[in-house]
Amino acid sequence: MELKQYFRIIQKKWWLIMVIVVVAIAAACVKSFYFTTPIYAATAKLIVNQKGSADGSLNTGTIQTSIFLINSYKEIIKSSAIMDKVVQKFPELKATAGELSAGISVITANNSQVMNLGYKDTSYAKAAAIVNAVSKVFKDEIPHIMNVDNITILSMADTKASPAPINLNPLMNILISFAVSLMLGVGLVFLLNYLDDTLRTEAEIVEILNLPVLTAVGEITKGDLKATKKAAAVHNSKVGESKYAALNQ
Repeated sequence: MELKQYFRIIQKKWWLIMVIVVVAIAAACVKSFYFTTPIYAATAKLIVNQKGSADGSLNTGTIQTSIFLINSYKEIIKSSAIMDKVVQKFPELKATAGELSAGISVITANNSQVMNLGYKDTSYAKAAAIVNAVSKVFKDEIPHIMNVDNITILSMADTKASPAPINLNPLMNILISFAVSLMLGVGLVFLLNYLDDTLRTEAEIVEILNLPVLTAVGEITKGDLKATKKAAAVHNSKVGESKYAALNQ
């Protein structure tokens, strides 16, 4: 099949493709603005910092030890030893230890002493309050658990901020819907054309039936019919006038 034939197939069913694209984009807009619950994320930064040597400098071994401790701290933060204390000290959060442990996330970069604590909720104020509460309790409790005071809070989540939801991106949803629906529409058009056994061209008749084409009837439009009727009416009128003139002579 030549490239021109592909374009002809698409041209015949372009309206079907447009309907699919428009419906998909409309559905994406409705889903984004009316049926998606906004989710907000709040973060706080902690640093694991061992005490340096007597001259106040940090050696490579000390820094490496702090990095190794981070793997343990990731588990300790989510443990009941910390979460139960958060629930006890901050009852206004109205969250259980299990909910806090399941929602809190701890992310660290490779070879970094900084830990990023994150929490997601439908309310940014609540997410910020929870991540700040966990940071404070963890800093206060780690000396009792590990017998070492090496946690410093670098930054807390701003409870007064008004960030955008992390799960709402209408433009991206519309672009994805457009691309996917366009591919589906084109695919459906080619599928319908493949399933259609109607012979439309002389070449198809010769190729499939292996018979020569003796004659072909062109497509007649409504405009052609009107023009033919008008020409016939004019012709009949002239014939009538000629007969009338012949009778009067």
